[in-house]
Amino acid sequence: MLSRLMSSSIRSLDRECNCTVRLLDDSEYTCTIQRDAKGQYLFDLICHHLNLLEKDYFGIRYVDPDKQRHWLEFSKSIAKQMKSQPPFTMCLRVKFYPPDPAALKEEITRYLVFLQVKRDLYHGRLLCKTSDAALLAAYILQAEIGDYDPGKHPEGYCSKFQFFPKHSEKLERRIAEIHKTELIGQTPETSELNFLQKAQTLETYGVDPHPCKDVSGNPAFLAFTPFGFTVLQGNRRVHFLKWDEVTKLKFEAKTFHIYANQTEDKKIILTYFAPTPEACKHLWKCGVEHQAFYKLEKSSQVRTVSSSNLFFKGSRFRYSGKVAKEVMEQSAKIKRDPPEIHRAGMVPSRSCPSITHGPRLTSVPRTRRRAVHISIMEGLESLRDSAHSTPVRSVSHGDSFMPSRGQMVDGSEASTSAVISDEAYSPSDSVLPTPVAEHGMEMPLARHLNGSPCSIDEEKEAEAGTSKEGQAVEFRKGRRALCTVRSKPSPSSDVEELNKFVLSVLRLFLVTIGLLFVLLLLLIMLTESDLDIAFLRDIRKTPEFQQFHFEYFCPLRRWFACKLRWMGGFLISK
Repeated sequence: MLSRLMSSSIRSLDRECNCTVRLLDDSEYTCTIQRDAKGQYLFDLICHHLNLLEKDYFGIRYVDPDKQRHWLEFSKSIAKQMKSQPPFTMCLRVKFYPPDPAALKEEITRYLVFLQVKRDLYHGRLLCKTSDAALLAAYILQAEIGDYDPGKHPEGYCSKFQFFPKHSEKLERRIAEIHKTELIGQTPETSELNFLQKAQTLETYGVDPHPCKDVSGNPAFLAFTPFGFTVLQGNRRVHFLKWDEVTKLKFEAKTFHIYANQTEDKKIILTYFAPTPEACKHLWKCGVEHQAFYKLEKSSQVRTVSSSNLFFKGSRFRYSGKVAKEVMEQSAKIKRDPPEIHRAGMVPSRSCPSITHGPRLTSVPRTRRRAVHISIMEGLESLRDSAHSTPVRSVSHGDSFMPSRGQMVDGSEASTSAVISDEAYSPSDSVLPTPVAEHGMEMPLARHLNGSPCSIDEEKEAEAGTSKEGQAVEFRKGRRALCTVRSKPSPSSDVEELNKFVLSVLRLFLVTIGLLFVLLLLLIMLTESDLDIAFLRDIRKTPEFQQFHFEYFCPLRRWFACKLRWMGGFLISK
């Protein structure tokens, strides 16, 4: 009896696992969840802990054992998504940035969005001019240390804090000047709102950069904002497509395509290459979710999206959740007393070397053995531990996905691009992918039986049943032998069966040859003919057809031409 109770208690412990979620103020929320618990259960626990009702803007990030970032899907099991052994470590982050932060109903929601955008500024994801940077930093100072006080804030007090990946003394003096003269009397909530309203006007507000390369091999960063799809190269935004203009998002292995109709007559297709197929799929899923959230009027309009074609295996994905318009309508119905907000004050980065911006400011899950530290003097090298986007696996110097300093874009694009950063302050150089610590993310060990994973109990049952299976096999063999003795087929029936088989094979061969001949004629018509038909013209412009034409059809055509010339020369010589 005692052993039964002990075994049941052990099994119940096996069904539970610990989970730690790092919040936006760098505090940690730890809880115990069932192994079969879904993502929605954990997310609801966190929102209840934060007293957060406008929760649809937020999500939970995690990193799989292959160092690929994901957003936790709330409709699926947590343990199956993590693919690693507990305890699990995740981060609460803003997933969908509000288009107008001032329209948020509750102050607690604005405060959490403020923490996220402040983090974006600190890690170089929010690009801006030096004048805008000084104003944003002054708002942060006012919100977190209050009015300027000569007794508490001596000369050069601003240099003890770090708001950006790097900044100059001139910028520090400008921040202090704005804080001393222009923001006196502003409450923390007012400064936070002013900060968000200013950040919302910037072109990179809400950017979560995904490192890619364009068709020329130049590094680029793709991102989805509340207003549309954007592409950044160097200091410039080289492409921006509103969500209403984007018609389709598609991926094939490492290749990502964006289809858009800018006008009735102008249709464009942008193609980029992600570092890994997993990163490309994550990019595609993020784009599908953002387009559904910001573009659709109702969640009932959401449809399952497929990324498949003739040559590549595709994926199917469906966004599950409310859309922006429904979230705003639901927020307007909130009627309760404002919850209490415990704001974390700023900690000087230089006075305490192990602490930077706040108690712990890092946008990636920090392990116990490793702390992310960014000091003012370390520069951009340390920022590889501080980004928000898809991580890039180790690549050689010639195949790096990091942007070069002061990189320019090609001709026509450069002439129409808006400069985001000027003077010496260029935070776009720090929009780098985040490496993840090597330890603590081992794959769960699983035993295998006949090629499929099974538990230890299942193995024991299989071993116990081996002798019984052996007896059953012997019995089946004897029975088959008896059936063979009883009814031997006649030679004529064997010949008939053989003829049927040969005819079926010939029929299949002829059908296959016919289909290949039709496809060959169609390919010749598409590639070699000068027919200017609308549907043929559209097919020729697709990136899939161009890829097939240059990588497969042209080499095959050259090979056939070479063989024909050789055969012609051989016949002439004879």
